[in-house]
Amino acid sequence: MNQHSNVRIIPRAGLCETCKVREIAACSVLDKDELARLEAVSKTRTFEPGQAIFDEGEDPRFIYNLTEGTIRLVKLLPNGRRQIVGFNFPGDMMGLATHGFYTCSAEAITPIKVCQFPRQQLLDLLETFPSMKTRLLNIAADELSEAQEQMLLLGRKSPIEKVASFLYHLCQESGRTGDSENEIDLVMGRSDIADYLGLTIETVSRTFTKLRNDEVITLEGNHHVIVNDMDHLEDIAEEV
Repeated sequence: MNQHSNVRIIPRAGLCETCKVREIAACSVLDKDELARLEAVSKTRTFEPGQAIFDEGEDPRFIYNLTEGTIRLVKLLPNGRRQIVGFNFPGDMMGLATHGFYTCSAEAITPIKVCQFPRQQLLDLLETFPSMKTRLLNIAADELSEAQEQMLLLGRKSPIEKVASFLYHLCQESGRTGDSENEIDLVMGRSDIADYLGLTIETVSRTFTKLRNDEVITLEGNHHVIVNDMDHLEDIAEEV
C-alpha cells in the first residue's frame, strides 16, 4: 500500500495551541515554551482512508500522534492472514515501542491527521521534558494493560462479551474526546471488528442483533450505535 501518494503536509505554526486533542495527548503536560520546541520538530500530515501511515518491518524513523480520525493496527501472520491488533483514536501515539522496526502496520480507516516527529529528535527532546517522558511511560504501561485485556478478550470471553467489551471501550474513547459516551459511530467495518475480536462476520452481525433485540443498544443503519443501558453493557462486557 502506497503511504506517500496523496499525503499532504500542513504548515504547523501555532497549531499545537489550538489542537483538538491537546488536553488528552501526551504533550498536554508541556508548558508554552516546551510546546513551541516540540512543534518546531514536527509536521502535520494527512492520509486518506486505506493509506498506510507506516508498514510492519519498516525502519521506525518517525513517531506519530493521531489528532483526527481512526487507525487500525495490523500484523501479517506467517500463513499470510492478517490480524487487527488494535485501533488508534485521537490522542493516541504510534511507533514508540519498536525492536528496530515497526512491529505492525498502521492504516487509516477514515481521513486522518497526525503529528509526525522524527524519532531521534523527539527522543532527544524528551530528555529535557521529564514531565512528558513520565507521561509516555504511563501511556506505555496503559498499552501493556490493554494488551493483557485483549488476550483475555480473545481467550476467555464469549462472542456477546467480546462485542459488548468492544462497544464499551468505544464509548469510553468517545467520552475521552468530549463526545457523547452513549452514541458511537462504527467507522470500522464488520470485517475489521470480526478480525479484531477473533469472530466471524456472521457472528458479529448476530451479536449486534441480539444486543439490539435485548434493547441494550439501538442500531441506526450499520454504523451508528446508541447505547440505551450503559450499566447493562458494562455488566455483559465483564462477565468472565
